[in-house]
Parts: sequence; C-alpha cells; structure tokens
Amino acid sequence: MPKLKKYFKTPADIKVGVIGYGGAFNMGRNHLKEMKRAGMTPFAVCELDPERLKVATEDFPGIETYAGLDAMLKHSGVNLLVHITPHNLHYPLAAKCVRAGKHVVTEKPFVITTSEADRLIALGQKHKVAVSTYHNRHWDGWITRAVREIVEKKTIGEVYKVEAHAGSYGMPQDWWRTSRSISGGVLYDWGVHLLEYALQVVDSDIVEVSGFAKEGHWAGLMKPRQPWKEDANEDEATAIVRFANGTLLNLSVGQLRSDPRPFHLGFYGTGGAYEIQMYDKWTTRRPDRKGELVEKTGKHPASKGHLYYQNIADHLTGKAELVITPQWARRPIHILDLARRSARAGRALRAKHG
Repeated sequence: MPKLKKYFKTPADIKVGVIGYGGAFNMGRNHLKEMKRAGMTPFAVCELDPERLKVATEDFPGIETYAGLDAMLKHSGVNLLVHITPHNLHYPLAAKCVRAGKHVVTEKPFVITTSEADRLIALGQKHKVAVSTYHNRHWDGWITRAVREIVEKKTIGEVYKVEAHAGSYGMPQDWWRTSRSISGGVLYDWGVHLLEYALQVVDSDIVEVSGFAKEGHWAGLMKPRQPWKEDANEDEATAIVRFANGTLLNLSVGQLRSDPRPFHLGFYGTGGAYEIQMYDKWTTRRPDRKGELVEKTGKHPASKGHLYYQNIADHLTGKAELVITPQWARRPIHILDLARRSARAGRALRAKHG
C-alpha cells in the first residue's frame, strides 16, 4: 500500500462522517457507533431526507449535518467518509470525496464494475488517501474458524471445489436493491459476501469466469406492474470461477431457491469437507483409518466485525497495514462483473486481475 498523505496522532483526531442516514437497517448510526468504538470521532452526516438528519442529531448531539455532498466537502473538516448509498452511487460519490482529499470507505459491494474499481484505486493512489470497503464480515466467526482449519491446519487436504449459495423462493421486494441498474444484479448483495469468504481460503489467481442467468419468472407474475419491472434483477444467477491452481468455485444467488439450506458455504478437499451453515453450525466430514467418513459438528465462534474499523483507525494512525485494501475489495467485484458480462455473451471470460 502507498504511504498516506497524512497520518493522525490518535484515533480521536480522525473526524468521521457518513453519506446516507436512511432508516433501512439504521446503517448510518451503526457505522458511526462502530467508528466511535474504534476511538474515532463522529463528526458529520450527509442525508437528503431532513427527517433523517433530525434523527442523526438526536443520535449524535452536536454532529454536523448536510443536505448535499458538495456542501459537506466544501465546509466540513471531516477526514473519513463512509458511503451508505445505493450501489451505483458508490463510485461517483467516492471518487468525488477522494479528489477532495478525504479517506473513503464504501459499503459493500465496493463498486459495481471492474473499471470503476480500477479508477477508484488509481485515484486513491494519486491523492494518497485510504480507500477501502466495509467487509466487516471478513471477521465472521464461521469464516475465521474455516480459515484456521482449512488453510492453517489443512484438515481437509487440498481444496478443489467451493460451493456458495444464497437466496430464497419468493417474489422480491419492490425497492432499489431489486433494480439491476442500481444494485448491479442479483449476485451483488449476498454474492459479494460469499466470494469474500471463499477468497480467504482459495489462495490462487482468478483465471476465468462463466456466468449464467435465469430471468423473467417473477417479473411476469407481478400484479400490479412494479415500477422497476423492466429493470428487474435476474431471478437466479450463477458464477463459476476457475482458479490457476485448479480450484473451482460455484456461486449461485436468487429468488427461485427452494433448497432447504438457503445459505450454504462448502469447501471440498482431497481429505474431506468443511461445510458452513451460517448463523448455525459447521460440519466436517473426514475419512477415518478405515476410509469411512466421520462427521463432526460444532457451533461457530463469535464474530468480531468491530475489528474492521479498528484496523482503519490503526492504519490511519500509521500503526498497521490496511487489511481490506481496495485491491482486495476489487477481487469479488471483478468476479461479479465478469459473471454478468459472461451471461450476456454466452461464454467464459478471462480475468484481468488475479
């Protein structure tokens, strides 16, 4: 990582702000609280809805409030801005902040396309500011244990296949996350999490990606017509990733999944399998001395998502390297971007970035 233009003496010197304080999931408040927990100082909020700005001042008395980003960048002394906006706004708003000399964190996904990721990385390097994305799930208990067992202890031998699936069976909600031009597509929400998990285990370059999509089922059944119908996400999409070491990753996400295991992440190796039922348990299957498979299960250890902002604070004070670098955040985006382009082209596409 290139050196930053400026390091802070203490985390409290880092004035933090959020762009977006909408009511969905209370993400603006949660981000500011997590940054405060890491020692940084909540300082500013940018939000279009005046009612939500009022809520922000109740949550954080004395905090600066702005109805537009331009005004915030012109008048606020905020140092780090977190983007809690629809996916298609991540790149243009983050790029504007970087050009203004602000450190930037985007919510997941990082951006939508490989090109946007490349340009934002280049801008961060040019202006010597930190750029990252909020992969707090990097520290989820189910994946931290899996990495320890699979990568460090090699309990299932050489991983040759990863299965990652998420979704449900039912008509999608009517909001921006179901609009393809805004969200990126059905793979982007849970897909970016599942890919980030898998990439912690598969230590190899991406070679090519094949994408497949099934669409039109729910759109055809919607009555009355939904405003986003013509721009709807795919009903189901799949990305098959081939890595340089021969590992195959199969990712699928959608609204047509009648699988009783709606969230599943499985690593399959030459010496057994490690399967994750998120929010529930882990299962290993390994052969005993007689060659018979023995199954073990256990509960996941606690998640430590707060370590994300702790690392940001440590990085901005010069005490640690950035864990979720923009280059790391680009990897799942590159896969998702190639998958949707491949589905349209009807052929596998070679990776630009390993």
